[in-house]
Amino acid sequence: MRQQAVNFDEFGAFYATHKDRCLRATVASGVDPARAEDAVAEAFARAWARWRTVRNARSPAAWVVRTAVNADISSWRKRRREVGPPQDVRSDQPDLDGRRDLIAAVRRLPERQREVVALRYILDLDTATTSAVLEISQGTVSAHLHQALATLRADLATEGARS
Repeated sequence: MRQQAVNFDEFGAFYATHKDRCLRATVASGVDPARAEDAVAEAFARAWARWRTVRNARSPAAWVVRTAVNADISSWRKRRREVGPPQDVRSDQPDLDGRRDLIAAVRRLPERQREVVALRYILDLDTATTSAVLEISQGTVSAHLHQALATLRADLATEGARS
């Protein structure tokens, strides 16, 4: 069987459609905003190199986010002895429709809850696809999402009361 040629227009359309959401999802997943753009660019470059495979993934955008997060973790591990841990949320980070407070609250969630929120709400994946991407059961996705939303409601209500 002959493999299909990589279609630049197809990949270009994918990139244009998903680059901003992938960046927001990567930041919400816990990647420092200053490094997120590089990590997402690296992930898209890897997606292009493997486009024949990536385009057939259950969610190519989730593949990009997961690859960006993994690339950032690898990069962080290499230099962790040289610099301290990443700073908390900064003012120049990507936002969700002007809601920097929401991104900050999502970043305070435990890792798995951040991942579930990023995939379900920022990339708009369904529970089954989120489950497959994270390699956890659909019930676990729902449980993490329930816990995350309860925490976010409480955090945002507290922040609103302080303002």
